[in-house]
Amino acid sequence: MRLAMSAQEREQFLAGLHVGVLCVAAEDGRAPLAVPVWYAYEAGGRVSVITGRDSRKGRAIIAAGRMSLCVQNEKPPYRYVSVEGPVEMEHVDPAERLAIARRYLGTEGGDRYIASNPGDDESAMFRMTPEHWLSVDYGKASG
Repeated sequence: MRLAMSAQEREQFLAGLHVGVLCVAAEDGRAPLAVPVWYAYEAGGRVSVITGRDSRKGRAIIAAGRMSLCVQNEKPPYRYVSVEGPVEMEHVDPAERLAIARRYLGTEGGDRYIASNPGDDESAMFRMTPEHWLSVDYGKASG
């Protein structure tokens, strides 16, 4: 029985609303850094994450030049998609930052979040081009 998602299924799942776990190689021989993040993704596109350039996460992404992101359903039927690839850093577009905040917090909550956390020049948009995918849909086991 094949539990892996098709390309269309995994891209649709990744585009859904999930908190992702970003993983990136860490410095000084430490274990990889794994932290929850908000992200944006549209099928066929790149995974976008905003964080501070000088944060531990930002420095690690810049040093490694790549990252991975894993998203999951926490309730049955369990599903996950993990994607990994090279990263480019860009300036943060305020409209895109607002869109991501609204994606996770709704219109009013996203607006409040942005108002109470003004953007700064220290943040960057990290965009990952998916190269390697892993996925499982345990809902296929019962089908």
